[in-house]
Amino acid sequence: MAKASLSVVIITKNEETNIRECLESVSWVDEIIVVDSGSEDNTIAICKDHTDKVFINEDWKGFGCQKNLALQQATKDWVLSLDADERITSALRLEIENIINNSAYSAFAIPRQAFFLGQAMKHGGWWPDYVVRLFRRNTGVFSEDIVHERILVNDPVQKLSTPLLHYSYTSLDQLMAKMNQYSSAGAYKAYRQGKNSGLLKAIAKAKWTFFRAYFLRLGVLDGQAGFIAAFSKAEETYYRYLKLSYLKKEHQ
Repeated sequence: MAKASLSVVIITKNEETNIRECLESVSWVDEIIVVDSGSEDNTIAICKDHTDKVFINEDWKGFGCQKNLALQQATKDWVLSLDADERITSALRLEIENIINNSAYSAFAIPRQAFFLGQAMKHGGWWPDYVVRLFRRNTGVFSEDIVHERILVNDPVQKLSTPLLHYSYTSLDQLMAKMNQYSSAGAYKAYRQGKNSGLLKAIAKAKWTFFRAYFLRLGVLDGQAGFIAAFSKAEETYYRYLKLSYLKKEHQ
């Protein structure tokens, strides 16, 4: 039986600090597809050093749509979806190679080990954070959500045991920038779904988000990083609901 082939799909924008290590971690795959949404740094040049399949699409319609554009370019048996701040370890490579050559299943979730401000997070909802990322090419598609997209498959999803490394937030400046980006995208997504909000709801949702992450999910055990992570998630939630309330007012 012929060896199964693997495509990696990645979307980028201004990821010069991340993308090289990401691409190097998957240099062993059969095909790397990158769709960039208009980088102004050296991202595209770095990508072209690692693959000749770099595409530009500045007509941004959300993470889901952009990832589907990348998926449409893939030609191999299996697809592995990665973000620019993620890395495949040699141990995970071995597990993936074994799976795609021997498994009868079509979709797999991978546990993510997130690093927050340099610390590996073990609590607060950060671990094991299983995400569907590996699937047979013709069996999956990305949801067309503007943010928090996911891979949709009809077949049962199995779990891998080796973690994917995720260097999600490396500085406070990056944390605040992403908080603003995700709260705006999340508010727009909620607005399109017809949801409502207001100041009191924003406050209540933020309080619950912090309580759940820090106490119920034991983020307190991750020390200072656990508190900052829970607090920043609560802030993102607060601004998402507050921005939603203003979107509703603007379009009344």
